[in-house]
Amino acid sequence: MLHTLADAYRAWAVEEPHRYLLIQGAPVPGYVAPDDTLDRARAVLGPFLTVFADGTPGAQVAAVVVAEMTAWLDTDEPVGAWAAEYAPTAAGETGKSAQALAGAVLAWAQLHGSVGLEAAGQFVGMGHSGATLLGAQTEMPADAFGLE
Repeated sequence: MLHTLADAYRAWAVEEPHRYLLIQGAPVPGYVAPDDTLDRARAVLGPFLTVFADGTPGAQVAAVVVAEMTAWLDTDEPVGAWAAEYAPTAAGETGKSAQALAGAVLAWAQLHGSVGLEAAGQFVGMGHSGATLLGAQTEMPADAFGLE
């Protein structure tokens, strides 16, 4: 499921690079996105919460990333509602919600790095496929959470 989501994310970005870069590019200093923009951005990453809700994070991820996500959930009610919407099996358990959030954020970082470089044309002439690189990078968060 994780690879399917990653492939769909990449397919859209490669097909619509100008839109992807507009959405995921560097923000204007001081800009604060309106709530509806945040809701749309969260909707893209929501299915990743579902994937990671039942994973088991490794020690490094659990000790650091899940702890930070727990603090985020404790201080940002809309993020908690978002996590509960997409990962209802984790709702009510801050640790499980934080775990799902940690996985989604880690996966997004992997996706954005690889897909953003490809959408910006940085892989041209490098002799590899963006799809191949993304597949390998998607294995990192999958392995970190014991996903198959």
